[in-house]
Amino acid sequence: MESYRTVRNEGCGEYEVKRSRFLCYAAPVRSQDEAAAFIAAIKQKHWDARHNCSAYILREGGVKRFSDDGEPQGTAGMPILDVLEKSEVTDVCVVITRYFGGILLGAGGLVRAYSHSAALALEAGEIITMVKCAECELTCDYTLYGRIPALIAEHAGKETGTDFTDSVTVRFRLPEDEVDGFQAQLTEYSSGRYAVTVTGSDFYES
Repeated sequence: MESYRTVRNEGCGEYEVKRSRFLCYAAPVRSQDEAAAFIAAIKQKHWDARHNCSAYILREGGVKRFSDDGEPQGTAGMPILDVLEKSEVTDVCVVITRYFGGILLGAGGLVRAYSHSAALALEAGEIITMVKCAECELTCDYTLYGRIPALIAEHAGKETGTDFTDSVTVRFRLPEDEVDGFQAQLTEYSSGRYAVTVTGSDFYES
């Protein structure tokens, strides 16, 4: 089953250590342009902060980028990226805004602070699993339709639309590796009268 982990939505957390405030942002992104726009938006929002450090990973091309944004090299962007990698997420951008509190944290303290902040950002964004699904359509009689919603659910699918006329047209999605099993049961229930039509595919939250 083809799948990946990402965050459901934009999220924000906060962490404070030795009077330095770390505002922790995460967002789902699908391109370098989207990641750059998210980073720019956070920088604009916190224009008065000393540092807006970031990292992101994209599925397309396996792109990985990070920025220390003025922090000592290796103490901010790389630790953030390391948390993303260890969390096995992709299509995610994390930005950590730091307001300096007047007490130096040292290199080790910065690494720990940015790592913890990145974890808080992912938690706020809610990590989810996205599964490659087939977008399906089935037209059948009303008698068979009575069994279809349960059959879709049995194969971890989701109904997305239904049209009722002289017959019933059901639109739904199934994890790609469930399509053959669904069709086998459909053939059995309908004595081979009906077949599912795959109209497309995309990733959806499992």
